[in-house]
Amino acid sequence: MSHSETEIRVVDAFDTPDRHLSLTRFIEEFGDGLLDAVQSQNHAVYSGQSDPCRESAMGSLLRQPFPAQRDVVQAVTRLLVDENQPAAVINAEMGTGKTMMAIASAAVMHGEGYSRTLVIAPPHLVYKWRREIRETVPEARVWILNGPDTLRKLLQLRSMQRPPSVPEFFVMGRVRMRMGFNWKPAFITRKLVVGEGDDRQRVAYAACPRCGSLLTRGDDEPLPAFLATVELNTTRRACPACGERLWTLVHHLGQAKPRADMLREALTQIPTIGDKTAHRLVSAFGEDLLTGMLEDNVFEFINLMDSDGDLFFNDRQARRMERAMASMEFSFGQGGYQPTEFIKRQLPQGYFGLLVVDEGHEYKNEGSAQGQAMGVLARKCRKTLLLTGTLMGGYADDLFYLLWRLNPTAMIEDGFGYSARSSLGPAAMQFMREHGVLKDIYKESESASHRTARGKNITHRTSKGPGFGPKGIMRYVVPCTVFLKLRDIGGNVLPPYREHFEAVAMTESQQQAYEQLTLGLKSELREALRKGDKSLLGVVLNVLLAWPDCCFRDERVVHPHTRQQLAYVPVQFSETEAMPKEQQLVALCKSEKARGRRVLVYSVYTGTRDTTSRLKATLDRHGFKTAVLRASVEAAKREDWLFEQVDRGVEVLITNPELVKTGLDMLEFPTIVFLTTGYNVYTLQQAARRSWRIGQKADVDVYFLGYRGSAQMACLELMAKKIAVSQSTSGDMPESGLDVLNQDGDAIEVALARQLVG
Repeated sequence: MSHSETEIRVVDAFDTPDRHLSLTRFIEEFGDGLLDAVQSQNHAVYSGQSDPCRESAMGSLLRQPFPAQRDVVQAVTRLLVDENQPAAVINAEMGTGKTMMAIASAAVMHGEGYSRTLVIAPPHLVYKWRREIRETVPEARVWILNGPDTLRKLLQLRSMQRPPSVPEFFVMGRVRMRMGFNWKPAFITRKLVVGEGDDRQRVAYAACPRCGSLLTRGDDEPLPAFLATVELNTTRRACPACGERLWTLVHHLGQAKPRADMLREALTQIPTIGDKTAHRLVSAFGEDLLTGMLEDNVFEFINLMDSDGDLFFNDRQARRMERAMASMEFSFGQGGYQPTEFIKRQLPQGYFGLLVVDEGHEYKNEGSAQGQAMGVLARKCRKTLLLTGTLMGGYADDLFYLLWRLNPTAMIEDGFGYSARSSLGPAAMQFMREHGVLKDIYKESESASHRTARGKNITHRTSKGPGFGPKGIMRYVVPCTVFLKLRDIGGNVLPPYREHFEAVAMTESQQQAYEQLTLGLKSELREALRKGDKSLLGVVLNVLLAWPDCCFRDERVVHPHTRQQLAYVPVQFSETEAMPKEQQLVALCKSEKARGRRVLVYSVYTGTRDTTSRLKATLDRHGFKTAVLRASVEAAKREDWLFEQVDRGVEVLITNPELVKTGLDMLEFPTIVFLTTGYNVYTLQQAARRSWRIGQKADVDVYFLGYRGSAQMACLELMAKKIAVSQSTSGDMPESGLDVLNQDGDAIEVALARQLVG
């Protein structure tokens, strides 16, 4: 049987194949007319004329916003209050002070009657939010809904119905947002006599704990007690006779720990305090005194004095503890009820005036529990303010579910509602067809095995590509979004920022081994695809991307299902022999050290193909003081860990960009080098701007290194495309150092697959 396949691509409405005009040239030629049309059709909510009362409210803050930040606050409050819109978005570049602007907006809206603000943030930033709120808003009260005593605090909140006289903030970690709680069936047993004569026996049945009615199974037969726990554990039920609930809450943490044990565990979480020091502290000062200090006044704890009047901790310990404890909270209660569930069921509608959603793009996924919980909280609060630096990651459906959670009424009015099966999937597909890029791919197969004629078989599938049309941007992004770039802050607040792309040549033997590996894997992949087996695609892509950076180890590629060996490449570089990228990195680090600059190095291969240990050894041999930030350092402690490395005089820091993409200001490392990038545009953009933030005084240089002639180049090309689309919804045109690679708009996997099998 012989087959021939053709692939037909149907492009979207705003990608006309027979007329090629770049977006940049289009803007240059028609930009003025377009701007006039936009301004005439969409009136500006805020045009620079500030509200005096709101300006006065910002003037009373302990930390004063920059003029550009004040304009953002004015625009947001005008949209939410004067225009009575349900939600606003601050789409600001990394490092512009989104936290500061959100806190200032909440303080201003307190004067407008929105007295309580609920903040949902990444878990490692919860206490940083508390610190910045206290440093900014005078007399602010900050509640942390993130610890084991959260239920106790929520019960206290339920009794506080009167609006507070000072701004109140309630900060919740994103992980705590999952809906639900732990429960178990609740019933009593009733013994009844069944049978007659010698067959009579007493049988225990499950019954309602209030009215005593027997519970029944699906066949209306009484439910035996020994089966009740299993039968009632599948779903929460109520008694059909009286409505009493047949379940009760249970504590998922088990029996409460003794107070002394909880105190010692809390003490050992503080830097420089181990088990022995914790025992000495408890013996010297007692449980009550230490517990009170940790809950209410950590600075008294840092300045503890012994019986001779000497400070218990030395200056170095005190500095580390003060940094760390500014982002720690100690509580000695226990509770497992999810805060989102409590807010949904127990607090009145509008109890919180403003919901602030930090890192808002993290809630874009359709089925994530955190995304759904965010939608519940948005409906419970009167207004929502979403903060992000990358509103979308390249695809139109990145925005769909976010828009639905922020303003479901507008989406329903536009026809993007639930289907008959209560699903948003069809609406998301419709949204993609109207505003994004969908590619309809038809494959036609011909067969000569038919007796009387050649047979044809046409299959069709639809895949998405990066892109978001201008109509969608004007309809859904511009009306509710305030844009801010670092350069807009002005006043020489920030130094220059530059991105550099460098293609690195492989050695001759490395290039030959890579070409042989590529040739063999391409052949295996084509054969697998011909048989309809797509399981090799991910394996081959990952190997070809990683091998040039990991050829210091044997590479054995096996089929994921059959475990048959597909390829084998021996070690190309010894432990002490530097690879081309490593040589480039060493040279760069030497030049930066000569200028008195520290270097931050990113590598995404930190697991099975760990490159960080080798990089550290290589840099150590060349005389650099090097450190590696690993995932084993808890997220909440990474800021303190970073300060400790700077105090130690570390010159080069190596890490995975995923570990530092949010929450860390790495001002001490003005030079950043991406040895590898990965696929995630959010991670790349945020990690690239870790040191270009308010407070940076040195020029910031970011380097992207890729091996020439490898699959890494295709990966970098697609990252450039996704950045271009992402920046189209950020109020700007792309200015990335990867722009030189930006050619078209396929997805990463599609682009790489076409390169492999083409």
